[in-house]
Amino acid sequence: MLTSSPLNIPLLRGPVPLARVLIRHFLREGDLAVDATCGNGNDTLLMAELVGDSGRVWAFDIQEPAISQTAHKLAQAVLSERVELIQAGHETMAEHVSGDLAAVVFNLGYLPGGDQTVITRPETTMAALVQSLGLLRPGGILAITIYPGHDGGASERRTVDAWATGLSQKEFHPWRMGQLNVPYDAPYFVLIQKAF
Repeated sequence: MLTSSPLNIPLLRGPVPLARVLIRHFLREGDLAVDATCGNGNDTLLMAELVGDSGRVWAFDIQEPAISQTAHKLAQAVLSERVELIQAGHETMAEHVSGDLAAVVFNLGYLPGGDQTVITRPETTMAALVQSLGLLRPGGILAITIYPGHDGGASERRTVDAWATGLSQKEFHPWRMGQLNVPYDAPYFVLIQKAF
């Protein structure tokens, strides 16, 4: 849940609230979107709300508890019809998803409250990121929250940062955003927009 001030202004503590502000800006009724790591279901739920009855969300996770938690949240919100839950790695995205996507969202690392040895890995993450760019429509976004502070996280950070840095300036607009007053290994956010 996005915490906000009394004036309903989101509190941007950490990268996830920032990612959600941008997702709210870019996703509209009728859009197609992917939650590449559905985890506890919060991003899937947000995207299902935003795309409306005429939109579609595909949500991936390799862990059954993540799929179950997400299914439960969607059912409680009466939004299950808008989402296809896929218990598979996000590297299989192109096998399951069709259409021009408005947004693809990644929260790398491990399932909060779950087994911390089951993590996203650079090889499968990179395969999914490359597929995502191919599925995005012009103007669409790829939103990646990176958690370098856990085992394997630093390697994934280096891999994703190097890849995003090397993207064509004509085809993509990559941004790296993170709080300045936090430790070096704190989570941060990468946004990549596909050019028109």
